[in-house]
Parts: sequence; structure tokens; C-alpha cells
Amino acid sequence: MNKMKRLEYAFSPRTVAVIGASTREGTVGRAIFSNILLNKYNGIMYPVNPKAKGILGVKCYSDIMEIPDSVDTAIIIVPRDFVPGVVKECGEKGVKLIIIISAGFKEIGGEGEKYERKVKALVNKYSMSLIGPNCFGVVNTAPDVSLNATFSRTIPRAGNIAFISQSGALCAAILDYAKSEHIGFSKFVSMGNKADIMENDLLLTLKDDPQTDVILMYLEDLVNGREFIKIAREITSKKPILVIKSGRTPQGARAASSHTGALAGSDEVYSAIFAQCGVLRVETIEELFSYGKAFAKQPLPKGRKMAIITNAGGPGIIATDACVRYNLELSTFQKNTIKKLKTKLPPAANINNPVDILGDASSERYRIALNSVLKDPNVEGVIVILTPAAVTDIKEIAKVITNTSAKSNKPVLCCFMGLFDVSEGIMLLEENGIPHYRFPEVTARALSNMCDYSWWMKRPKTVVRKFKTNKKIVSRIINNAKNEKRPFLLEQEALNVFKAYGLPVVDSAIATNEREAVKVAERFGYPVVIKIASPDILHKFDAGGVRLNLKNKDDVINSYREIVANVKSYKPGAKIKGMTVQKMIEGGKEAIIGMNRDVQFGPLLMFGLGGIYVEAIKDVTFRLPPVRSLSAIRMIKSIRSYKILEGIRGEEPSDINAIAECLERISQLVLDFESILELDINPLRVFNKGNGCKVVDARIIIK
Repeated sequence: MNKMKRLEYAFSPRTVAVIGASTREGTVGRAIFSNILLNKYNGIMYPVNPKAKGILGVKCYSDIMEIPDSVDTAIIIVPRDFVPGVVKECGEKGVKLIIIISAGFKEIGGEGEKYERKVKALVNKYSMSLIGPNCFGVVNTAPDVSLNATFSRTIPRAGNIAFISQSGALCAAILDYAKSEHIGFSKFVSMGNKADIMENDLLLTLKDDPQTDVILMYLEDLVNGREFIKIAREITSKKPILVIKSGRTPQGARAASSHTGALAGSDEVYSAIFAQCGVLRVETIEELFSYGKAFAKQPLPKGRKMAIITNAGGPGIIATDACVRYNLELSTFQKNTIKKLKTKLPPAANINNPVDILGDASSERYRIALNSVLKDPNVEGVIVILTPAAVTDIKEIAKVITNTSAKSNKPVLCCFMGLFDVSEGIMLLEENGIPHYRFPEVTARALSNMCDYSWWMKRPKTVVRKFKTNKKIVSRIINNAKNEKRPFLLEQEALNVFKAYGLPVVDSAIATNEREAVKVAERFGYPVVIKIASPDILHKFDAGGVRLNLKNKDDVINSYREIVANVKSYKPGAKIKGMTVQKMIEGGKEAIIGMNRDVQFGPLLMFGLGGIYVEAIKDVTFRLPPVRSLSAIRMIKSIRSYKILEGIRGEEPSDINAIAECLERISQLVLDFESILELDINPLRVFNKGNGCKVVDARIIIK
């Protein structure tokens, strides 16, 4: 039986043994057994405790082997030192899946790690699956199962949101919070230490789960980022995934010597992964569930044009600012809509967007305004704001909103500002599928996330392009450097590698003496650039090894001599193979393309505006190869300074497609050659649209 088949026993077991069920109140063993029993589990359960005859009226067994029937799932809540023995008994009994609640394993290191390895070995030996150890348990609210195998004080309500958490301690608080926010779950699972079952396995289980419409995740790491991208991409074509990510990925001990290595941290890796597969990343637990319930309860917007209805001017302005900040557009109403509003609302009301129906607004005014804007083709979603006044019938307004929005296929999100006075109206909204938020900014942000996901579902589908390349040249260059025991390629070698993969490389050649340098310069035409070519000098500027804009023979000769003197002073004994002579490239804008090989996830591509200040400004973005054509374009457009490439103050736009093709070709290169550890193209000179780009400076570090 494969892992995915066994995983069915996590959520839909026919028989469950609770090993460590307890008669004592206040213990985890008692809480889990009580939750399963009192939540009306539809299967058969067996408490296992050698010191008890029965628990809550259910016969108790001294060990799992004593149970007369087969057992699908065993929940283990015993001291850590006894866990391997219990797992062995479960294997001999034929248990399909075990959930280990007990702690004291890998999370404490040392001896704990040894115990976890023992458990994992037994799970493999008996072809079982394992959730945990050190986890909170699982929940399945499906009526034909009704399993709450956690030690939560709160019984989760049924819903269409699945929640996967790497933190067990967080789960109890989340269930309590979700109850207060009227959020229901289809599935709820704590992964614990992920010794066996991990996020990718659970995502595959939820992918086609008919009960689940939205997947929320709390993650501290990913075990297999590339597999996650593949699975998540399939899921997000049908249902949204929202993630909050904390913690840091283990980074290599090797010092980062490239720009990419210096700029890439674990957080950037995860942002790249999520961006590539349509996963929405949020910053807080509150956001995770605030946005999640919007997806769970409302239809997706078809676009970003929003209307705001309010009974107070200030909150309407705040909502307007928030919409603009989060890339939403304020709808321009059609003439017919304005006519309806003008005819039916008081003269003092503002009939343009945002629609202000005044502080004494009745439920009828809310009905008129909401009904009118929802029927407007220019409106693709609505934010409804209410501030409580003495004359405001809050409950009746909530009824009007739910009834009116039910007749539309456009999302309606509400913001009843306040806490106590509006509570009855909020409850009515939430119970009828209208998400509610306490402040306008959060409401706008939730709608923006819905728009982002809506775009992702409708995005143009592109493929990973395969380019014709000359791998033999690259292999020869890399092998030559390895034979010479060099950790990096000379710049000319790096340029030749990029040229072999079809990148537009500046005219350049190595000159071994002054006379050759002059000949090369005259062949390319002045002005030229010369740079030190030495296997002992990686950062050429630091060694005084670069001279720019050389306009004649004398400039080349003098600069050649100066660079040799600088290098000998900077690093006595450095081997000098000559100078790289390049055609001086002027004009265009400077960009940077880089790659750093992350210890956990492999090659990580970087793009940003280039130059010497890139590490200070840190306006860069990342993706994991292979990158598709659309992903390369999105990568470029996601930097903060993209407007510079678009063209500002009358400037022509830069050749974005040329940059994107370079990214795609570099993506292919670093997947073809694992021995390339890091690379930088800085700068990549990008010219006006249609005029391409040029690789001007190159660095490649190898194993």
C-alpha cells in the first residue's frame, strides 16, 4: 500500500486505538480520547492503558495486541522512551498509520534525534505511515467521519477550509480564534517533526478533497521545495493556498562570494517558491484567517474594480486609500447607476465612488446602494462599511446586505466598525457567508488577495523553453578550471560560457601582453575596457584591476601597466594571465542576473537593477529554475524599481523581453551544470525596447 493510500487513514480511519488514553482529567491522553468520543466519531475506538479497565464507559485494553479487531490508526501518547516499543507493536498488529503526540524527539536534539530515527526505521520496516512525533493531532469534520483526534479544548466547527500546521502549540490557539471568527474547517492537521508525513503528502491528499475549497498553512520549512512547487501549482489552478512562513532555512557554511549569495536568504527562497506556484504568502496569523475566510465564503472577483459603500466619510476615505495602496481600482459607475443613486438617495449623499449614504443611513439606503453598484458592469467587488450611530438599525442592515449580495456573483466584504454595538450584526453577516473585518484596510487587503489569485487562475499559461546550446564548450571550460584547481572561471571563460548558451555577450578577448591588448582594442574599435585576468583575483575592482573608457593606444598601454602594478601590490604572487579587453558599451540601464545554489533547494536565480550598489539597495527578486516565460517576466516586474525599466519622464522603455530570455537561458545553464555554484552578470546592459541587451561583466564560481 503506497503512502497516499495509507494517508486516508489519517482522516478517515474505521478503527482508532488511543494508546495512552487516561482516566485522569487534565492529561493529554484523557483529552484526546474524550474529544474523539464526545465529537461523535463514526468509527470504532479502543482505549489502550494497562492500568485502567475502562475510560468514560469504554472498555480498555492493556496493549494494542489485545484488541480483537484490526486497527487502522493508532494515536500514541506515552513517554518518549516507550514510543519505539509501542510503534513496533503497532507494526506487528498491522496498523496502517500512527499519530505520535508524544514530544522529546528531534526538536530537542541529541538523544531525541536518536529516538526519532528508531521510530522512523520501524515505520519503514512495517510499511506504516507516521504523523509527528510532537504533534497536536488531526481533525476531519466530514459528517460520515467526525473525527477530532486532538487535545484541543475547542470543538472545531465544520467548514470548507483545511489547515496544515507545523506547530502543534499554535493549533489550540488557532482553533479558539477560529471559533470566535465563525471559521469552520474541513480538515485540520498538525505535522509536528515531519519524520514521515509532510506538507507535500498532505497537499496531495487535499488536492481533490471535495470538502476543501481553501488550504491554509503554517510552515517553518519545506522539505522538498521543487516538489512543493509542482504540487502547489496543480492545486492553485483549482483552489487557493495561503501560507504564513516563519523560521529560517539552514544555509551553507560556505561564505557567499557573489552578489546573489550575499543577497539571498532563506526568506527570499520561500518567497520565490510561493510566487512560482500561485501560493499567497501572508505575514500574520490574523491575515491568514482573515483572507482565508474571504476565499471560503465569497466568489472570486473577475477584476480589480471595486465599489465602496459607507455611512461615514472618514472610513470611506481610509478604504479608498487602502484600495489604491493594495492595487485595487475604484470603479467608475455607469450613467445608469449614477442616475439610480441620485434618484433614490438623499440630495446630500455622495453618489460617486465611494458612495456615502450619510450617517443616518437606514437599511433601505444600504439596499439601494448595494443593489445598484452590484448591477453595474464596471463593479467587480464591493466593500460595505458601517459605523454605528444611535439611529442605525445594525441587525436589519446586516440582513439587507446578506439578502442583496446573495443575488449577485460578485464578492461583498463588510466592515462594521466597532466592537460591542455591532456584534449582533457581525454574527448575522458571518453566519450568512459575508466575511467581516473590523477595519477598512484589512477588508481592502483581503479583496486584493482575492484579485491576485483570480489573476493567477486566468493567467496565460507558458512553458519552460529549451534553447539550442553548446554544452561541449561549457564542459571543456569548466573541466579546464577544475584541472587547474581554480574555484572560479576567468572572466573571459565565463563570458564564453554565457555565449555558448546564447546570451548576448560583449565583444572581448584575453591579451597576454601590452601589444596584444592594443591589437584587440583596435580590432573592436575604441573606446575599450581592460580588466585583470588572474585566477587569484575574483573581485577585480577591489584590486584596482579595471580601467574604463580607454580611447587610444597610449591609454591601453598605460592602463595595462597600472593594473599589473596594482594587482602585484594588492596580492603579491598573484598569477597574471593577461588582460580581458572589451568593447566599451555605453547607454542602456544596468541590471543584474545572478545564481546561488541553496543548500536545501538547489539553484536560485536572482534579478534586479545592477551596479555597485545592488547589495545596499537590495531591490532584487528570486525564482527557482526552471523558469517559464511568464515567470521570467513576473520576476522582472516584481522589483520595486521596475518603473525605471518601463521608462520614466519621457524615457523609452527597456527591452524586457530580452532580459526575460537571458533569465530563461541562465535557468537552463544552471540546471545543466550542477558544478556551477554561483554566477553573476553585473551589469547586464539593457537597451531600449527592441534593441536587446549585453552581458558586460561575468563571474562564475565552480565546485
